[in-house]
Amino acid sequence: MKGSLLKQFKKRRTDLGFKQHDMMLRVGMSRQQYQQLESKGNPRLNTLELVARGLKGSLMFIPQEKLKEVCATLEMGSGPEPNEETQKGSEGNDLADDPWANILGDEDER
Repeated sequence: MKGSLLKQFKKRRTDLGFKQHDMMLRVGMSRQQYQQLESKGNPRLNTLELVARGLKGSLMFIPQEKLKEVCATLEMGSGPEPNEETQKGSEGNDLADDPWANILGDEDER
């Protein structure tokens, strides 16, 4: 998984048109440090969060049992197929308004 995350960082950086040198200004680490992180690094959590912010992103913990739903939502640009249980959000909102409602079981935090 580590290699996968580092590949995602590199892809995101290139998609944004940033060079490794640009990360020095965005994240506060030298090009060499960033290059090492992308190629074979084993960064600390705070470094991962810093790089994610520098790449206009964020880190998120996704429970394994919810991973398929989250990936499908990201790929499709909409929520999972609604069923009777998830037809309405916790505040009675239709899921068409919020495709992420109830995916991660955070209905109590709204």
